[in-house]
Amino acid sequence: MTSSIKPLVYIISAPSGSGKSTLTNELLKLVPNLDFSISYTTRALRGSEQNGKHYHFIKMDEFNKMIEAGEFLEYANVHGNFYGTARQFLREAGRSGHDLLLDIDVQGAAQIKRTLTDAISIFVLPPDRGTLEWRLRNRSEDPEQVIQRRLLAASREIAEYDKYDYVLVNDKLEESCERLRAIVASERLRRSGRPLTEQERKIVDLAESCRLANIRERVQPILLSFGAPAPSARS
Repeated sequence: MTSSIKPLVYIISAPSGSGKSTLTNELLKLVPNLDFSISYTTRALRGSEQNGKHYHFIKMDEFNKMIEAGEFLEYANVHGNFYGTARQFLREAGRSGHDLLLDIDVQGAAQIKRTLTDAISIFVLPPDRGTLEWRLRNRSEDPEQVIQRRLLAASREIAEYDKYDYVLVNDKLEESCERLRAIVASERLRRSGRPLTEQERKIVDLAESCRLANIRERVQPILLSFGAPAPSARS
């Protein structure tokens, strides 16, 4: 039976090394009826990555064919490689009555928000630049020039935090997972339109603590550690 309920679309973005993949993996374990859109990319596999699990790895000519056929909700060139989100995942989520989680960068998020104006966007921040650099080095995956490039990219990306509905500071993993879960649950409760129980109100309150308007003060020192503009300097 085909679902008549439009899926909620959650966008999650973060600088490389912020712990976004760990958070999304935990979220998918904890939250039922939430599908994950596996992006297409033209870059090569890294380390233990598997095709169809981490990304759909395809050649540039195939990627171009998908662009020409209008098969992407969004796509972007990131550090010389193309990444894209296929429309098929949104259609499949709608048919199954599930919601959809998109893990995409700030370029892709901006495109999605223009297409799906009611998508819920979440930006994950590291506690500070020093912590992000430590995480990148601790992964032992990248040479020094790549680490420096990622740190520079992070400085640009976090300046876009205020384009998102929610901001999640990933300092303590367990607490961050709980906040992310609360954001997803809160938006579902909002859609239901029914009166909330006391426990559900607590979930909504936890989610609201991550809402952009309520977290600007917490974000300011993080931006300063990256040399990015403080919240008061932005509209």
